Amino acid sequence: MVAWADVERAEPEFAARVRRLFDAGRHKTIATLRADGSPRISGIECEFADGELTFGSMPGARKGADLRRDPRFALHGPTVHPVAGKEAEWPGEAKIAGQAVPAGPAGEGAAGEMFAADISEVAITRLNPDATLLVIESWTPRRGLRVVERE
Repeated sequence: MVAWADVERAEPEFAARVRRLFDAGRHKTIATLRADGSPRISGIECEFADGELTFGSMPGARKGADLRRDPRFALHGPTVHPVAGKEAEWPGEAKIAGQAVPAGPAGEGAAGEMFAADISEVAITRLNPDATLLVIESWTPRRGLRVVERE
């Protein structure tokens, strides 16, 4: 399993920027797969703590059922739009993909369930300093950090 601590150890500066982007707002978006294989997106909150990225599902929520059936997910941090004329100041967007690993109940009683992320990819999409190119930084445990610029 690749935990958030593994990303921090491998690329501390990149991981810190991803974390800042995720911490910029409370609500994130998660993509899961329905039983028929079609995508489902849902609002979600997540937490970085003790070297893990965790998120929960309320009792009876479809995203929890999706993750129990097929643990693959993509998590998108809060979106901040570039300001016209100040595009170079846009902080970008962060995404994390992987598999959800059951991590027990969310609190006491039937309060839902928690999942820990087994991370397969972490990415930041941003603009270059001149705001003329899109910059995609992505990290995987196998290949490490890669940076691609495109128009």
